[in-house]
Amino acid sequence: MNTPVASTPLRILVVENHADTVQWLKLFLEDLGHVVGAARTAAEAHAALKAEDWDVLISDIGLPDGTGWDLLQQQPPNKRPLFAIAISGFGMNSDTGRSLAVGFRQHLLKPFKTEELEKLLRQAASEHERAIKK
Repeated sequence: MNTPVASTPLRILVVENHADTVQWLKLFLEDLGHVVGAARTAAEAHAALKAEDWDVLISDIGLPDGTGWDLLQQQPPNKRPLFAIAISGFGMNSDTGRSLAVGFRQHLLKPFKTEELEKLLRQAASEHERAIKK
């Protein structure tokens, strides 16, 4: 069993169209102690972003009805900024650069190592805990 990455669980929205990947990520993140929501399309993700406050967005870039890049850029303006992580099979320098340019903190190339994701979640948790203390 994995050790939780933070004393305060993060609220994480996973946006991924591949059912097995969504299920694996959801189980993995919940095992770390986080609260996890899932969306399989950009439309579902937009609705989830409007309906709830999330701390972290983990989004695939290629979605059936849009891109993770568009999703992050169209985040509702009245919401606090997300710690956003792109996950994608698109790994060209231009893809990574575009992810960073629109506000993703990191662009993980599939298949990524769980240690890479855990490190980013520790960073997100640390920033979240600092923001709560302010």
